[in-house]
Amino acid sequence: MKALHTQFSLPLVITALLAANPVLARDNWLTSWMASPQPTWGNELPLPTRIPATLADSTVQQKLRVSIGGSRVRVVVSNEYGQQPLLVGAARVVAVEKGESGRAGSGQVLTFGGAPQVSIAPGETRTSDPVALVVPALGELLVSLYLPQPTPLSTFHWDGKQTAFIAAGNQVDAQQLAGERQVQARLFLSDILVDAAPDSRALVVLGDSITDGNGSTLDSNHRWPDFLAQRLAAKNIAVLNGGISGARLLEHGMGASALARFERDVLSKPGVKSVVLMLGINDISWPGTAFAPNAPLPSLDGLIAGYRQLIDQAHRHNVRIIGTTLLPFEGALEGSSIEHYHSPQKEQLRQALNQWIRTSRAFDAVIDFDRMTRDPRHPTRLSPRVDSGDHLHPGDEGNRVMAEGVELGVLF
Repeated sequence: MKALHTQFSLPLVITALLAANPVLARDNWLTSWMASPQPTWGNELPLPTRIPATLADSTVQQKLRVSIGGSRVRVVVSNEYGQQPLLVGAARVVAVEKGESGRAGSGQVLTFGGAPQVSIAPGETRTSDPVALVVPALGELLVSLYLPQPTPLSTFHWDGKQTAFIAAGNQVDAQQLAGERQVQARLFLSDILVDAAPDSRALVVLGDSITDGNGSTLDSNHRWPDFLAQRLAAKNIAVLNGGISGARLLEHGMGASALARFERDVLSKPGVKSVVLMLGINDISWPGTAFAPNAPLPSLDGLIAGYRQLIDQAHRHNVRIIGTTLLPFEGALEGSSIEHYHSPQKEQLRQALNQWIRTSRAFDAVIDFDRMTRDPRHPTRLSPRVDSGDHLHPGDEGNRVMAEGVELGVLF
């Protein structure tokens, strides 16, 4: 039997299908916001998790600000570190309208595979079905998750820098929760995807507490990636905050090491074309403190090898990788329960690593945050202008200085 022939070419058929279905033509799902998942901990770390151990018959409402906008939204829920299935009994996403009141506007019920609830196996994530919800660049969303059964809070993001509200019962339809409890962590919420303009792209900043915003004002979006997002929003470039307070390059800490999470937090994110790597200060500072009392100081060669591993991974996936120098930290956390964070030996290692970052040409580009933030009269300390007060983390003004000091042309 002879094959049938047609006068229509395959490209013409595809064009006709796209014209008949505009949704197909405009699909461009891109990550516009993220919060890197972390496992909760017990007494092995000197900082409390500051969240309940378990919730049951409770609604968690979390506010966030996307980078770039789109015509539709999808929400990603993570049970990466759970030991039992995570049951989400109901979920909703609501746009927050501009204005003094900041009141909630239109919203949509979230479904997963067409169902209004979802059971997420341990170690897995689930992405909601698309919902028609127009969100502008730098627009805010409220995401509500109802947890009907006893649920250990095993997957979270510790330093969310945004108040989340927890209330009894199924209140996903409530526009705003007063909340019986308030926390400053992200609970199970890991990503927001938007159906963005065709020329949109994303940049991940992979970092530690300095990127995570420790030292900036709560509920203000004053982390340095937030200020950078404001500069890039009009260019349809999303800035994704891949910071984890306590994160390290080589070893697990208050979250997975950069070597372990690079695939999850960078390479697997839809639309990511570049990554800024700002890690290493906790590798240098933790040994000999309450975080790692018996750990030896890492070697310069070991830190460089870690950087080179990430550079190689990025390049094999055609992702541009930008390195940053490490900020000065003499006097860091003095007067707190965390002693011996800085020492002459640690300072010598930071200086040597910064010199390699600046001169090796291993990265596609370098952002010199050390020069931007150090005190000219005492270069091993943060400038008083940028210091939050703990001599480790920049404050609001310091985060703004860092973002404004980035030459945008080096990012892509």
